[in-house]
Amino acid sequence: MFQESVHAKAFQNYLEKADFPHTPPHLYDPIRYILSLSGKRIRPLLVLMGAELFDSSVVEQALPASAAIEFFHNFSLIHDDIMDVAPLRRGKPTVHQKWNDNVAILSGDALLIKAYQELAKCPVDKIPALLHLFNATSLEVCEGQQFDMDFEERAQVSETAYIDMIRLKTSVLLGCALQMGAIVAGADERSQALLYDFGVNLGIAFQLQDDILDVYGNPKSFGKQIGGDILSNKKTILFVKLQELISPTDQEELEYLLKQNIDSEPEKVEKMIGLYAKYDIQTLAIYQKEKFTTIAYEKLTEIQVEADKKEALFSLSDALMHRVQ
Repeated sequence: MFQESVHAKAFQNYLEKADFPHTPPHLYDPIRYILSLSGKRIRPLLVLMGAELFDSSVVEQALPASAAIEFFHNFSLIHDDIMDVAPLRRGKPTVHQKWNDNVAILSGDALLIKAYQELAKCPVDKIPALLHLFNATSLEVCEGQQFDMDFEERAQVSETAYIDMIRLKTSVLLGCALQMGAIVAGADERSQALLYDFGVNLGIAFQLQDDILDVYGNPKSFGKQIGGDILSNKKTILFVKLQELISPTDQEELEYLLKQNIDSEPEKVEKMIGLYAKYDIQTLAIYQKEKFTTIAYEKLTEIQVEADKKEALFSLSDALMHRVQ
């Protein structure tokens, strides 16, 4: 659906014209490679949709900002994959796996610089506001990644801390993308803030949905290994809620399962799901997801533009939040 949209085609055409030299190849080939592993490209599309919401005539002027968001996002993926020692990205070898860590670090750095070069192509009078938002968001994404890594070393993580981590690591970039489009379109500050909040809350809901689907999704439609978060002891909303509610007796079983892998305990996923069921964790997680979805929709509804102009964003939101279970 996304790839066939007018905005997606416009962005793809713009991306194909991006200036990535062919030498040195170990600097630029990894950049072309990571950008070729295209997902839905939701973030750059949000920039264009944010602009169109207020002024459809400036969507083309927002293309450099959309490229900046996409370049920054992929820069962060390259570096995150190194930190996570991840072998695959979107089903293909990660940049550090295909080349090496040093190549990945430098290519990621170059991609970040390319993001700033794109911002410099935006309308001159909008650049200060775009830079302020982009810089603040970039730091928040780094903070979120650090919190995520810190959580790996912590025995307990509160629900509030977890929500704040995913807000920083994932969601603020969605809000930033939408607000950057609104800035290019000359939207007033209140409308910008509402659109930003819509994106952030939608992003939180989306990540919570991802946590839920990792355990309860359909393997054929989810596109990832079911139970992968359980096998890696990842602190998701499900795990955090379980820790919050679990009895001392069941705590012993939980601690046992956390020390096991698929070889030592082949039924680790099934037993953890059993604990989730005992405390009705799925229902609690769905409640949180729906709470943030509702907040997001309320923010979008508050924006003072014609209702039909919001239809595309509502449709995109529905598609993201109602993926096949």
